[in-house]
Amino acid sequence: MKRFFHAVLFFTALLALWHFGRDFMVGTKRWSPVLVPDPLSVWVYLREAAADGTLFEALWVTVKRLLLGYFIGVALGVPLGLVTARFKWAGDTIGVLGLGLQTLPSVCWVPLALLWFGQTESAMQFVVIMGTLWSVQISTDNGVRNVPPIYQRAAKTMGSRGLHTWIHVNLPASLPFIVSGVKQGWAFAWRSLMAAEIYVTVLTGFGLGFLLHNGRELGAMEQVVGVMFIIVLIGLLADKILFSPWERFIHRRWGTSKA
Repeated sequence: MKRFFHAVLFFTALLALWHFGRDFMVGTKRWSPVLVPDPLSVWVYLREAAADGTLFEALWVTVKRLLLGYFIGVALGVPLGLVTARFKWAGDTIGVLGLGLQTLPSVCWVPLALLWFGQTESAMQFVVIMGTLWSVQISTDNGVRNVPPIYQRAAKTMGSRGLHTWIHVNLPASLPFIVSGVKQGWAFAWRSLMAAEIYVTVLTGFGLGFLLHNGRELGAMEQVVGVMFIIVLIGLLADKILFSPWERFIHRRWGTSKA
């Protein structure tokens, strides 16, 4: 309850600072009222966009694209991380490649996706997958490499060998790292999809990225800020509802949680 009160107090103060700070800067003609929307105008836009269905339709299109590309990226990244951790040649080749590609900004994949797939859903999915895959692969690789050697020696003493050790010892012991990588992959998937939706026009559905781009084109900053608020809100909800409970459970299960 105390933490909730602190959060409410903080965000109320932030909104007040936004409102009065914006009025002051506009009044002194340091900011243009067109470029800096008032919180009330952002709220009006969100309410009207929700009432006419525009916001929910764009949100549904974006979430569908995000989930598909994200789960494909996770499904490829975890096994790939296990391979690069298990085989030295894979770590020296695929692992190095993954580390390099992870540093590449997501928007850099967009031109390549457009050339390969055109203005299609496949271009969107390609960008999201590439934004997710390498983050998950690197975290899985690091997780396996950080498994205490005593676990493997104990398993070997009890007769575990080869694939059995990897499935029943290495993989479960590295789960805290993998979960962190999956969580990080979600953030990269969001960024990748927004870049794709801003630059790739797909007539099968306009997502939140398109609303951002459209707001910029029209000079409707209340739309731009409103859509950004929705993106941040979804990210927070995903963390609090999905990833944080999962992380806490894994850390308690393996005794790595802080006292």
